Amino acid sequence: QVQLVESGGGLVQAGGSLRLSCAASGRTFSNYAMGWFRQAPGKEREFVATIDRSGTVTYYADSVKGRFTISRDNAKNTVYLQMNSLKPEDTAVYYCAAQSTGWGTKRYEYDYWGQGTQVTVSS
Repeated sequence: QVQLVESGGGLVQAGGSLRLSCAASGRTFSNYAMGWFRQAPGKEREFVATIDRSGTVTYYADSVKGRFTISRDNAKNTVYLQMNSLKPEDTAVYYCAAQSTGWGTKRYEYDYWGQGTQVTVSS
């Protein structure tokens, strides 16, 4: 089992920045690719960004490309999501997730999920 705990969410004005963190415990963190997803009210949970086990390869949804950066620190068992130039449409609950079989953009590819952290961007 892998336990994931997100933090860093909050209320920010449009154009502002936030950095989300996701602390992992329970298994060897570097064995897992990590992803961030988000879910806005009334919408499906959608892919945001993913990073491979070593932190070398990253991939982003088009909606956040150039504004968000995913990174990880395997020594600290933590994955981050730096969010800049935030827009009201970025408002959602943000979830981190872990997968052991590779890395990808689909929800079903991920084995473990955190409880989520709320991000609200005001206009």
